[in-house]
Amino acid sequence: MRSPMPAFASCLILSGGLFAASASPAPAAIERVVEKTFTVAGAGTLRIETQGGGIRVQPGAASAVRVVARQKIRAATEAEADELLKKLELTFEQSGNDVSAVARYEKRSGWGFGSWPPVTVEFEVTVPAEFATRLQTSGGGIVVGDLRGACDARTSGGAIKLGTMGGAVVAKTSGGGITLAGGAATATLHTSGGSITAGRVAGAADLSTSGGGIVIEAVGGKLRAHTSGGSIRAGITGALSDDCSLSTSGGSVKVNVSRTAAFQLDAATSGGGVDASGLAITLEKSGRDRSRLAGAVNGGGPVLKLRSSGGGIGVRVE
Repeated sequence: MRSPMPAFASCLILSGGLFAASASPAPAAIERVVEKTFTVAGAGTLRIETQGGGIRVQPGAASAVRVVARQKIRAATEAEADELLKKLELTFEQSGNDVSAVARYEKRSGWGFGSWPPVTVEFEVTVPAEFATRLQTSGGGIVVGDLRGACDARTSGGAIKLGTMGGAVVAKTSGGGITLAGGAATATLHTSGGSITAGRVAGAADLSTSGGGIVIEAVGGKLRAHTSGGSIRAGITGALSDDCSLSTSGGSVKVNVSRTAAFQLDAATSGGGVDASGLAITLEKSGRDRSRLAGAVNGGGPVLKLRSSGGGIGVRVE
């Protein structure tokens, strides 16, 4: 007579079965594509909103807006994909020269496992170069080419990459870095999870991050730059038109200024020294260990405030 199987053995076999079930592959992504083309005349505004997908906008034909919506469906069969798409609201609208495309999936009811939504939509769009953009996604990166209109780009889960922009720029993300090739107006760049890199910005610039360094080649207006997790390197062109503030808790601060710029320097660090050799400065305050330097440069003017808790501070003339 065969002895009964020990209880612990049956438990192990049951656990193994559960493990095998949980390790089964997830449904592959099925892709469906929807395309729309709108005829426009002159400048307008493009608005894109999506959940869980990236957005890419590039300059294209002067009289058309072409929108490609790529639907990524987590489904095992085409029939299952059809059922999931019934809960997706995908809308395209045109009002004059303004075009909008919005993808929304119904909210999950109650608790559940797995990522949501099961359908994500990525947008690829071409617009006339004069267009302004308003872009928002909760789960992907944003890329915008060289456009002459204003740009407002926001994401909760990806990087933002912008070309040379002709209008005011606002870019905000909670989960990636931000790059801006250049701008002819103001720039507001905020991230909680990456670095910020910008080229030449003609107007004021407001840059902040909690998780990386900041580099801006040149700014023509007021500059505010703050990071809790990296160094700052910046250039200020021409005369300071307004007070500027650069601060970091985790690195150094390096600033280039014009040789003839007149301003009030206020620099202090608890993690290194302050080096302002080459400046024509009338000292007001200077720490014995060179950790503090304050005074009028070329007769004084707007305040250039520099702070660091984790590195040195350097000011150089161009």
